[in-house]
Amino acid sequence: MAKLKLDLHEIFNKGKQIDDALNDIIDEAVERRVDFVEIIPGKGSGQLKKKVQRFLMQKHIKEKYKRLENDSKNHGRIFVHF
Repeated sequence: MAKLKLDLHEIFNKGKQIDDALNDIIDEAVERRVDFVEIIPGKGSGQLKKKVQRFLMQKHIKEKYKRLENDSKNHGRIFVHF
């Protein structure tokens, strides 16, 4: 099972870099036909996770994946299934 991982801890406060990193990982996942992407916004205040979820819910992004899953054991992690 192929997967990609994106840890946003290093750029948590850099909005444009976050969007670019998310775009890049989604495009790479589609191109490489991976099963899922693990995105780690971290736990913190929850603002970064909300930003990631808003990004993923955009119509042009949503068309690229099958479903989202929040990790039930670690709320600082989101899985995007393709």
